[in-house]
Amino acid sequence: MKNILLSIVGACAVSALVACQTTDSGSENVSAELGKIAPKPLYRDSIYDGAADPLVMFNHTTQKWNMLYTNRRANAKDVNGVEWVHGTPIGIAESDDGGATWQYKADANIQYPYVKEGELATFWAPDVFYQAEEKRYHMYLTIVPGVFDNWRHPRSIAHFTSSNLLDWQYVSTLKLNTNKVIDADVVALPQGGYRMFYNDEPDGKSVYYADSKDLYTWEDKGKAKLQSRGEGPTTFYWQGYWWLVVDAWKGLAVYRSTDLENWQQQAEHLVQTPGTGKDDGVIGGHPDVVVNNDRAYLFYFTHPGRTAENKGKDNYQTRRSSIQVSELEFVDGWLTTDRNKPTRIDLR
Repeated sequence: MKNILLSIVGACAVSALVACQTTDSGSENVSAELGKIAPKPLYRDSIYDGAADPLVMFNHTTQKWNMLYTNRRANAKDVNGVEWVHGTPIGIAESDDGGATWQYKADANIQYPYVKEGELATFWAPDVFYQAEEKRYHMYLTIVPGVFDNWRHPRSIAHFTSSNLLDWQYVSTLKLNTNKVIDADVVALPQGGYRMFYNDEPDGKSVYYADSKDLYTWEDKGKAKLQSRGEGPTTFYWQGYWWLVVDAWKGLAVYRSTDLENWQQQAEHLVQTPGTGKDDGVIGGHPDVVVNNDRAYLFYFTHPGRTAENKGKDNYQTRRSSIQVSELEFVDGWLTTDRNKPTRIDLR
């Protein structure tokens, strides 16, 4: 990770920045170095208005940051049940200012051979791992075989590769614990090889994991040692710990570990208490975390219309979703974030 370079008036040390007394102009300079203030919401999709399950990744081809996301068809008409959550493409947004603002770029071109011509494919929750030695991106994508008005159908995790984050070639469908698995997240292991965390729906939507030596062949290892259930796991290393953040449907559950095997659960959930910003007045869901320049950013999505007064309603306002970002802080050995605090972001 690169260090943040700060220029500050006077003899204050960077490590004592918070305690230092600076001039107003010095404070403004420091704030500018920390990046632009991200808007609320950070991003809304211009096609279906259903951006969810964000994955933020640097594109080495364009030298810009990309966001891949499930694009739920929130504004679709004449759909039954949960058909609007099916037939979903993977949208791609792009940022040229370090993640502060985003513009829709395209839908990912996913070459999946098991979709019949003229039918909509259902793609959910992309996770991408960049293999620098081969300059190749590996995507692990949840696939549902069709468009359905209920949740009772199989789901699998498939492997694709790309050289540009836009065009994806099918490699294989992973053999995991059951035929109803979603939400892959892959991390490189410190001892070599890779680990994938995912959600096993038949087992009460528990988090499972699998290991691989090469990103192609995976061996299922069973249920992760977590104290509760959840979906959309995201794993990262920061501040001397491995972290696993999981959508617990009441905010985000946080776990920490020193070995990626044994996990301690944090008492407090992140983004459980509704925020005050635009489109942020509900719980946050399905996260991604980017560690960059020793700072950690929590990306999550919200359903702004799912408020108490709209309970039980199913319409465009309760379906649409927005992406938000908030910076994580490491306090007394655990993670916290203030979703109402302006987030300055400058991904390098």
